[in-house]
Amino acid sequence: MRAVNKEVATLMALFILVSIPVLVVNMLNHFVALPLLSGADYLKVFTADQLYAKVMLSLDLYDIGYRVAQIFFSLYFLSLGYLVYKSGFIPRLLGLFLMIGGLVYLINFFVFFLFPGFESTILTALEVFGLSEVLFGLWLFVKGVRVEK
Repeated sequence: MRAVNKEVATLMALFILVSIPVLVVNMLNHFVALPLLSGADYLKVFTADQLYAKVMLSLDLYDIGYRVAQIFFSLYFLSLGYLVYKSGFIPRLLGLFLMIGGLVYLINFFVFFLFPGFESTILTALEVFGLSEVLFGLWLFVKGVRVEK
């Protein structure tokens, strides 16, 4: 069995390896909201409105951090789709769907920052091509990879 494209496979691994720590560190923004709502004595210096504003800021920062990780995640899907398409081990249509899904993720990132509030229309396309992730996993689970011996 020959490698499809070592450079693209290396990039794919790099993209997912970069997105994981970004997502892990970004989870701190989610967890910051919990102590703010805990009712601890040291928080009594803040009014309820101030605490809720801090909680919302924390959750908004989580959303932005997730979008930043989405850049690397979309590049991962683009490269994965390319490798699937070129390999011939898995149906090319699935590779094409993965690449389109990666493009939709990337477009969604730019729409989120450049046209706030407009990303809800992109989410419909995202859901359709987001199924490519599920289909890819199911294909690997049920059929596996066709490799000639």
